[in-house]
Amino acid sequence: MDVQDLDHLGIIAGIVDQMGLEERVNDCLGTHPQQIVSPGQGLKAMILNGLGFVSAPLYLYEGFFRGKATDHLLGEGIAPEHLNDDYLGRLLDKVWDYGPSALYSRIVMDAYRTFALAPRCYHYDSSSFSVHGEYDTETPEVGCVENTQGYSKDHRPDLKQFIVELMCSNDGGVPLALTVSSGNQSDKAVFGERVTAFAQQWNLEGILVADRALYSAANLAQMGDLRWITRVPLTLAEAQALVSDLPAETFEASERDGYRLACVCSTYGGVKQLWVVVENQARVESDRRQIERQVEKHRQQVETQLRRQGKIDVNCAEDARHRAPALAARWRYHTLAEVQVVEHSHYERAGRPKVGETPSCITYRLTAQVVVDDAAIAKAKRKAGRFILATNEISDPTMTAEQVLSDYKGQYAPERSFGLLKDPLFFTAIVFLKTPQRIAALAMVMGLAVMVYTLAQRQIRQALADANETVLNQRKQPTRTPTLRWIFQSF
Repeated sequence: MDVQDLDHLGIIAGIVDQMGLEERVNDCLGTHPQQIVSPGQGLKAMILNGLGFVSAPLYLYEGFFRGKATDHLLGEGIAPEHLNDDYLGRLLDKVWDYGPSALYSRIVMDAYRTFALAPRCYHYDSSSFSVHGEYDTETPEVGCVENTQGYSKDHRPDLKQFIVELMCSNDGGVPLALTVSSGNQSDKAVFGERVTAFAQQWNLEGILVADRALYSAANLAQMGDLRWITRVPLTLAEAQALVSDLPAETFEASERDGYRLACVCSTYGGVKQLWVVVENQARVESDRRQIERQVEKHRQQVETQLRRQGKIDVNCAEDARHRAPALAARWRYHTLAEVQVVEHSHYERAGRPKVGETPSCITYRLTAQVVVDDAAIAKAKRKAGRFILATNEISDPTMTAEQVLSDYKGQYAPERSFGLLKDPLFFTAIVFLKTPQRIAALAMVMGLAVMVYTLAQRQIRQALADANETVLNQRKQPTRTPTLRWIFQSF
């Protein structure tokens, strides 16, 4: 008797088959009559490995499938030794030649129809993925993703990286679009172009939701009539003034516990829009405590700066006096009081000067006292816990401030996908590939794995809801929204 394991991989294989992924990939990449493992079966194997939640890089695929029912999961006649690193490398090259984003779009459109997705909102975000190695950046291939240093969201500025952008539906958090970009790409520079292209490709009728990188005058103009919700960066003077000066009585209680909302009209970038100022009570308390800690920390810093400034001699009393406002202007929570200019006489000989001796020169030094700027602290505490959401959907009466906040809260969908991709047990947690082309192709497979994961999780939750059933979660409490990871562990 030969015993082979399925564990939770049967669920993954069933979703992949329901998507029609194998047929679509074979149709796009082509097959060869002498191939034992078709491109579709190869990508399916990579997805199974990626969602196997074991630490197994590409060259350990053969070991991963040893002892598993590969005939049942992948196809008759496929053995673990057929899934070696040479075959997988050639498969990734095929994916690159076809175009990772184009192949991903073909597959996801099939899944969209098969699983009858009905999103109200589309959530867009990006994240960086670090790689180890040199990678030739001097003569990159035309159109190729460049692994280079840039702003690291992983807090590893010492490593080169590439960027993955995802567009997820709020219906299950399924990633509907994936783009792999160079590591030094600026989100603000490309977000407008990306979402416009996505809207045209999908004939978008829902609402686009994105983070503050989308909010710029150029991006708003580029998106035209596309409906959107995004966060307003507080680096804008208008936004900074609003959160600082808006009176507390302007806010109304939200249906969400701990939130208060206020609405203001704006025409930033020449676009009529609604600004929803959100006050999160939990953040108010934590931000105010942080401000108090900063006041004490800054006091020590400004006193050190004042002592250093008081040791500098200048030749003009007026110049010394002008140093005070210039120095205090850099301080956030403190200012100067009892500002005085002290005269210092200098003599040619060292020691105590004789009575009536004329000094060789006279210099001036600044003296003052550091005091707390109560008005600045009160202003900072007034904006504690506040942020601004903006939308151009001002004609729809159902688009209330409450709805804007609710839609924006769904922005966790791409964040959860990135969390899965960066999981230490995910097969691409560390990228073991030598060429940027294969890394870009592998990133597309990463997206496919997340797509399968979210579709399977959506199916399970829908089935529980339809049957009015629950399962026990990790705390032994009944739930209708278990994570797929917990379902996998149950197997």
